[in-house]
Amino acid sequence: MAALLRCLPALIVCVCPLGAAAAQGVAGTPTFGWRPRLSRQGSLVLLGVRPSVADSVTRIEGELAGEPLHFEVVGDEFRALGAVPLEAQDSVAARVVIERAGGASDTVIAPLRVRRRRAPRERLHAAPEFVQPPESLSERIRTERELVEEIRRRAHDTPRLWREPFMRPRSSAVTGTFGVVRIFNGVVRSRHLGVDFAGKLGAPVLAANRGVVAYVGDLYFSGTTVFIDHGAGLVTGYLHLSSTLVTPGDTVARGQLIGRVGASGRVTGPHLHWLGDYGKLTIDPLDLVNFDFTAPPPLTSSPGLGAKAQAEPQPD
Repeated sequence: MAALLRCLPALIVCVCPLGAAAAQGVAGTPTFGWRPRLSRQGSLVLLGVRPSVADSVTRIEGELAGEPLHFEVVGDEFRALGAVPLEAQDSVAARVVIERAGGASDTVIAPLRVRRRRAPRERLHAAPEFVQPPESLSERIRTERELVEEIRRRAHDTPRLWREPFMRPRSSAVTGTFGVVRIFNGVVRSRHLGVDFAGKLGAPVLAANRGVVAYVGDLYFSGTTVFIDHGAGLVTGYLHLSSTLVTPGDTVARGQLIGRVGASGRVTGPHLHWLGDYGKLTIDPLDLVNFDFTAPPPLTSSPGLGAKAQAEPQPD
């Protein structure tokens, strides 16, 4: 990023947070937009940017909520998938840098408005030893958390491996929704960071889309687990399995049988817990299924929204 800041001349385009606005307050500046216009906490967002002179672009990169964006050329614009953190408040910041031939660059900065995710509260009662793991397991839990964080980070290094729409890993009923606040013995302990599907012991679990198996193993909380790296920042996880049919490094196809429903880990009965991540950000995995990846984000020319441009100060 330091190299980008040395590019001369640079243009900052500040886009006000009223939906999928474009930045054309000054002639020749890029247009920028996103979809949906009001993003929900813990959800996907599609960003688009159209440079003023596409032929001169040598590189385009950016970040949203601190996570890298992976832009691809679609017609005369560039598009990237991003995610809104579950804990986001009023807005999240997107920053896109467009490098041009000859060393010039444009920088687009926009706050994306966020709406609250309404989720029910689940009150549970259990013996204390089932709520708080014993201190003797703290090192194992810490090591496993770091392992999962590294899997999520590495997904940014993998190119996009999928082209077909995502599918549900099971066709059965959803028994647990994303974002539910869990209250154990009167104390808020966690949020449900995935979607649960009903299933009898041994029922099939399918890969949601093409990808590379990043991990197969046993974790304290999630039991027998499979993580699939789909590339471009996306990872899906399949938890509490009874058995697996893949190994790390395998390339799996959309709909391929990868394991079977179980009750391993910290659960009370058999089911599939399915999760989705964009880098370190956990999203509602059903967003992967329901999101229209092909519909373009609206790029409008609306100076009346308050777009403005100014010269970016350059370091010595």
